[in-house]
Amino acid sequence: MSFDVWWMAYLALGAVAGFLAGLLGIGGGGMMVPILTSIFVAQSVPLANVVHLALGTAMAVMVITSISSLRAHHRLGSVRWDIVRMITPGVMIGAFATTFFAAAVASKALALFFAIFMAFMSAQMMIDVKPKPTRDLPGPLGVGAVGLGIGGISSLVAIGGAALSVPYMVWCNVRLQHAIGTSAAIGWPVAVAGAIGYLVNGLDVPGMPEYSIGFIYLPALATVAVAGVLTAPLGAKLAHRMPVKRLKKVFAVFFLLLSAKMVHTVFF
Repeated sequence: MSFDVWWMAYLALGAVAGFLAGLLGIGGGGMMVPILTSIFVAQSVPLANVVHLALGTAMAVMVITSISSLRAHHRLGSVRWDIVRMITPGVMIGAFATTFFAAAVASKALALFFAIFMAFMSAQMMIDVKPKPTRDLPGPLGVGAVGLGIGGISSLVAIGGAALSVPYMVWCNVRLQHAIGTSAAIGWPVAVAGAIGYLVNGLDVPGMPEYSIGFIYLPALATVAVAGVLTAPLGAKLAHRMPVKRLKKVFAVFFLLLSAKMVHTVFF
């Protein structure tokens, strides 16, 4: 297959992932990682590292695409910067450190963990269960410790962490609007730390495709990110006109199918 076809595939992936991120308020990792895995397999990337490359590339894309979301929520005044300051060291350490674990784990194990986590996320989207505020946020050490876990899991599945941080903050009596805005701000340091970690851990790995740096494939990074930045505002505008709750349930099933496809690609 010609290189031009791959460019078109990356552009299409970025456009759809960006649109869904704006429309549903979810990160693009749930879509990007399974599809990138399938594309990389078709491009003859060794199966031993195909999921690592998909995760690293998706995290690098999020470094660029998460900036617009962060700025939008900051302008709306919905970011609790006090929480961001407390949790950022933890999420960055967790996201960066976990990439060393991921690098030592087989692609099959990573694919299986990704599919299990996406099943959890999909169930959360379908049921739409919101935790009841029952406590207050702990101090900086407690928030930082929670950040370690959020960053670590986020790095393993290439998400900004909102699926974990929003419910946690709501549970700790943070207003939902502020929880969502603060999670958007947290997503950028998570993406930066995770992307750097996957870059470092993939530097000496043999068999990586040309134009890759570590576990980041630059052609996919450039095209997916550009397309995502362009389509995310469109999705955000339509979010006020479409039945988002119903759409979330539909796409929850879609994400489950994508995850199952990724497992099938890696295992069979």
